[in-house]
Amino acid sequence: MLKEAETAIQQNSFIDKDIESGSYSYRLKQIDIDGSYSYSNIVEVACNLQPITFELYQNYPNPFNPTTTIKYSIPAEVNPLPGGARGGLNVTLKIFDILGNEIATLINEQQRPGNYEVEFDGSKLSSGVYFYRLQTDGGINLTKKFVLLK
Repeated sequence: MLKEAETAIQQNSFIDKDIESGSYSYRLKQIDIDGSYSYSNIVEVACNLQPITFELYQNYPNPFNPTTTIKYSIPAEVNPLPGGARGGLNVTLKIFDILGNEIATLINEQQRPGNYEVEFDGSKLSSGVYFYRLQTDGGINLTKKFVLLK
């Protein structure tokens, strides 16, 4: 014996994780008890995700062989630059060996606020512990350790 279905107002929520700044379109598919379905109107969402702090993230994968990805973020608060210049900060991302010798410069340029990632290829290096350091002309100096394992 089938019971008569009750109707009730439903509220839905959804959290979209790990998205970039941009425009996104969403809609719901409602499936009724009898199997019929309908779609809601499309909802457009504009997302402007600006970092709020300087971050140097742990590389992935770690340990790595032979490549790894390094991510970092520059917050919007860095504009304007000292002296009134606009457009970003001079950013350097360098690789060092365990003795502090500079191995490579991955980034050395002016960058605007946002999220960045760069791939490092360690195929010409020997296995070992290395460091990567993010520096800006605004006084930021962040360092992380990573392991090349061949």
